[in-house]
Amino acid sequence: MNSRPAPHAQGPAPVDHRDLGRDMGIFATSPLVGPGLPLWQPAGAVVRRELERLAEDVALAGGSEPVYTPVLGKRSLFERSGHWDKFADDMFEPFDDGTDDPLVLRPANCPHHAQVYASAPRSHRDLPVRYHELGAMFRAERSGVLSGLSRVRQINLDDTHVFCRPDQVAAEVRLALDAVAEVVRVLGIEVDHVRLSRRDDSGRWLGEPARWDDAEGQLGDALAGAGLAWVDGPGEAAFYGPKLDVQVRDARGQVESVATVQIDFNQPERFGLEYVVPDGSRARPVMIHRGTVGSMERMTAFLLEQHGGRLPFWLAPVQVCVLPVGDVAAEDAARALRRQGVRVRVEADGSLGNRVRLARGRRDALLAVLGPREAAAGVLAVSDPSTGERADLPPDELARRAAAAASHRARAVSLRDVDPAADRS
Repeated sequence: MNSRPAPHAQGPAPVDHRDLGRDMGIFATSPLVGPGLPLWQPAGAVVRRELERLAEDVALAGGSEPVYTPVLGKRSLFERSGHWDKFADDMFEPFDDGTDDPLVLRPANCPHHAQVYASAPRSHRDLPVRYHELGAMFRAERSGVLSGLSRVRQINLDDTHVFCRPDQVAAEVRLALDAVAEVVRVLGIEVDHVRLSRRDDSGRWLGEPARWDDAEGQLGDALAGAGLAWVDGPGEAAFYGPKLDVQVRDARGQVESVATVQIDFNQPERFGLEYVVPDGSRARPVMIHRGTVGSMERMTAFLLEQHGGRLPFWLAPVQVCVLPVGDVAAEDAARALRRQGVRVRVEADGSLGNRVRLARGRRDALLAVLGPREAAAGVLAVSDPSTGERADLPPDELARRAAAAASHRARAVSLRDVDPAADRS
């Protein structure tokens, strides 16, 4: 993971992700549904699904196990975790279910994962235990601060929680940083710096100062071991423990966190989590919170603005737009592409120039013209608006290249290594 604290060079003003979302059909809003609750349209569902797959692939490769937990929990669950005391103003009102311990929408997924850990006895040999979930959580954000996908009331989060022995913390933090490095590599994100977010002297933190000092020291050692540049962030910790925030600059040059690694010694204590040590006594595990892709909403907004809507090929909602000319039928070409899992749209109505403009406005990844000349030659005239590359390719060959690029999560499909006689550039 390359990390470089550097000034942001000012460039053209970025296109707002809300405008891109409308042009590309990523998401919509409805006054009947309510503010801060975006409706993911088919194109946006593609982007979100691909990001979820990336998050899951990285989590499983790092030894995590998938779990599913409910979005509701009793108020006492969040009183025990400390969220009710710290975040009650940002939580939705409890449901009136006629009991003294009503249900609330969760503001975080970690208390549920703590209960998954507590559901069975654990030995020191069982640790570390890693749970992964793409879980929804809820924040009662005020209407005035809601903004497209970047500030919402339902957050769909890539969330991993690790329960480990104290002697395993350093290795787990390094594993988490490796997972973050893989995600930012695949997404083409340049890390600006890592922030060591720790407590200050305000007294608003849970737990003993000595525990905080130890945890902050372990995170500092992990950063040193990884050779990462970092900045100090007093007062930026989570209420239950210090964390590492992997920070980037968005399209406007503003710093924001895209991934985090947090040490939590409070929730294991509050929930009485244990494991059995070799002498038969019991000890507390350390809980590590890990997010790599983070919020599906915020990451989608970030990537849309970073790329001006022209997402990497593997993320593009429409990977190939087939543009038939005249009476040429495009069904066979589209079928050859779809058989390889390529996302295809056939745009047949209207003039070719207008259809090309529509496809460019949607930021379709590749345009493939199929006219009488191409049909006679058994090819598609393919162009990549992001690179300017053009080539004539048989549908099966385009399908092969596109499928390979998608499976490798590539930025673009190579159109250059073809017979020069067939190249139209």
